[in-house]
Amino acid sequence: MSTIYLISTQGKLTKKGETLVLTMDENTTKTIFPFKTEQLVLIGNIDLSTPALKFLMHRQIDTVFINKNGRYNGRLDFSAGKNIFLRIKQYERLKEQSFRLKIARAIVSAKLKNQLHFIQRLGRKNRTNIRQAKEQLYALLNKSPNADNLDSLRGYEGAAARAYFGVYADAFLPEFARFNGRSMNPPQDNVNAVLSFLYTLILYRVDAALETVGLDPYAGYFHAIGYGKRSLSFDLMEEYRTPLADTLTAALFNLGILQENDFRQVDFSPENDDFPLEPDEEHEAFNRKTGVLLNRDGLRKVISQFEKKLDTEIYFTPLQKRITYKQLIMQQVKHFKRVLQGEEEQYRPLIQK
Repeated sequence: MSTIYLISTQGKLTKKGETLVLTMDENTTKTIFPFKTEQLVLIGNIDLSTPALKFLMHRQIDTVFINKNGRYNGRLDFSAGKNIFLRIKQYERLKEQSFRLKIARAIVSAKLKNQLHFIQRLGRKNRTNIRQAKEQLYALLNKSPNADNLDSLRGYEGAAARAYFGVYADAFLPEFARFNGRSMNPPQDNVNAVLSFLYTLILYRVDAALETVGLDPYAGYFHAIGYGKRSLSFDLMEEYRTPLADTLTAALFNLGILQENDFRQVDFSPENDDFPLEPDEEHEAFNRKTGVLLNRDGLRKVISQFEKKLDTEIYFTPLQKRITYKQLIMQQVKHFKRVLQGEEEQYRPLIQK
């Protein structure tokens, strides 16, 4: 069983017998066999026929929608979580500030440790800016366990991000791998285009795992809760940003997998429904913006390498065996569920070593 990605600007997905067929804008077709498909990811403007939708529902194939600019639009979820008592517990614990703070400290601490691990490898270049970034991250890491409120922790996380991304450009070798600091709404350079897309791929993986075990992705403990905001998904994806997205982005450029012609300049107007926001960002007032995004070939390259990364095995101490990153995401969500229910004391995010 695998994840199937379909990319098209004017495609149509229809049912044909016991298969699904994507007819693309070039009048080419691709056949999807349900017995081989665990998850379907539709990227771009792909129409879904009613028989195809019913077929997906009948087969209970998790289906993800990402617009042509890389924004996560949502999922067809057929897991039908029935554990109302788990969700009641989840909502009740939102009122426990001590519990929220405990979870948030763990999330921020792990994120900062992963960022430090990454830039320590850059530190071999022995540049002043890298040494300063490491010092800032160490200082923030030492402060985070003593934070007595969520706002302070969010402030530490933000300061760490500025220090970390301030030296992130040093990880890249090709001249065309431009990075002028973290930019979204939309990405302003090639590196940010890849980062944003990979963060989107991680988000829906975590989102799907949460719903599979019966948790509400919108009720988180570190990220602020807001209408339509998947705050728990954002909470539990933090531990994967550096190990899965940031490291892979550097490798894609440095190993020559991505080339300059894998990107496109895009002009966004207020009428553009596909304005590519980061998943956790709000719409902002603007007149017109120019951004950089992956083109179709670039998307395919990134997706291929991301799937390979997900299949990479790491040693997972709680099970005392090696598991893939894909399995790890589900194991960590189950671990969080046990902490939420009081079966385990402390949530332990992934820390890269």
